[in-house]
Amino acid sequence: MNFIKTTMLLTFLTLIVLFTATLLGFDLFSSLIFAFLFNFIMYFFSGSLAIKSTRAVKIQDGQFQEVKDIVFYLTQKEKMPMPELYVINSDQPNAFATGRNPKNSKVAVTTGILKLLNRDELEGVLAHELSHIKNRDILVSSIAAMLAAAISFMSRMAFWGVGERRDRNIHPAFALLAFIAAPIASIIIRMAISRTREFGADATGAEVSGNPLALASALEKIDKFSKIPMNINPAVSQLFISDPLKSFSGKSIGKLFSTHPPTEERVKRLKQRQSGIRF
Repeated sequence: MNFIKTTMLLTFLTLIVLFTATLLGFDLFSSLIFAFLFNFIMYFFSGSLAIKSTRAVKIQDGQFQEVKDIVFYLTQKEKMPMPELYVINSDQPNAFATGRNPKNSKVAVTTGILKLLNRDELEGVLAHELSHIKNRDILVSSIAAMLAAAISFMSRMAFWGVGERRDRNIHPAFALLAFIAAPIASIIIRMAISRTREFGADATGAEVSGNPLALASALEKIDKFSKIPMNINPAVSQLFISDPLKSFSGKSIGKLFSTHPPTEERVKRLKQRQSGIRF
């Protein structure tokens, strides 16, 4: 179901690209090429950039052995390559995974999460992060970013009056609608894709660890003890298992722009999964 939702959202985002290009009178091919080249670079270097932006330090031999043991057990179970492991010196309990494929993957945990969670809960979190790698969510996010960048590129160029076709016959009101609404819609859809992938990683992580309730408990603890935002680049916030910036809390329209689904909903689904209910 999460795969279907993601596919539908990507399709909708693609249609917005076509709609924007048509109304603003742009050469769609050129816009997509520009976005592709930009995100091609990000796709190959996003892992290293994410690690550097969070000031994560690679775990050395003899350090954080419990993390190593859990990840080794899970990767052997799933027949996955062992990712590079990192630790972030932060009191906020959190973790993230990145890498364009399983052979180039990295997993990072904060010192705060290691202090807060018991072994079963930590295993649930690490299984969730490995699921992002297994499900190739970085690739999906890169495609969404490419399409969103194309929309942003066309809107900015239209603002400066560059690249528009002189022979277009489009009412200015429709052009203004595309200029204002399309970028906002692309951001909302991109965030929706991110939230959908989080649900997917929760489900896969629960299957990998075999203990949905441990992951549910971990999410509740993380949400409870991570009220202070982390000092990180907002561009990498969607990688974390829980929003490290806590930008859009509460039940408001701001949740449309949140990169993560509500913890309550995630916990509810995990508990229902434990009871045998599937989505």
